[in-house]
Amino acid sequence: MPSRVVLVWGGKGHAKVLRPSIEHAGHRIGLVFDRDPEVTSPFGGVECLHGWDELLHWIAENRHLHVGFVIAIGGDRGRERLELHDRLVGQGLEPVTLVHPRSWVADTARLGAGAQVCAMAAVGEETTVGRQSIINTSASVDHECRLGDGVHIMPGAIIAGCVEVGDGAMIGSAAVVLPRIRIGSDARVGAGAVVTKDVASGATVIGSPARPIG
Repeated sequence: MPSRVVLVWGGKGHAKVLRPSIEHAGHRIGLVFDRDPEVTSPFGGVECLHGWDELLHWIAENRHLHVGFVIAIGGDRGRERLELHDRLVGQGLEPVTLVHPRSWVADTARLGAGAQVCAMAAVGEETTVGRQSIINTSASVDHECRLGDGVHIMPGAIIAGCVEVGDGAMIGSAAVVLPRIRIGSDARVGAGAVVTKDVASGATVIGSPARPIG
């Protein structure tokens, strides 16, 4: 992708995490947007807007620059990332896929539009990662995994080979998912859990071995 002016949606911690990847790719952060009026830009010299109409005006003024966007929203908000992705694409912006220079992504892996691979993370052979999915700091996704759209693999989580993770699911920090497990859409795996069996869509599991709660 050629260098772009980038809109960063979200002005908190995850925006700071993504800055090195944005700059390493040769892009320039042109604007931060956050709906919380108390949030200020985490980047010196970069404006932060809070209203949708203001954002539309900025997009119109910068249309000639072929603006890209990254969505700096972590946690279990994968569905929100996907909704924002569609909304911004509808305004003519292009999602920017980010790979930190100190991560590893296999040549045979495939990253969807707007996916993010953070520092020290690994994505193995023949793995596919969906749109707006996050492989966070020091997380490992092994060979032949299938991650849907809006997935979040949180820091330090380990996903063994041939695992399937449904859209909008979140795997908590330092969790371990054993080989050939299926994690359903919108499921939540708690921090430090060890998943030895399939997890149903929408379920939350914790512990070792992981068991459903609620």
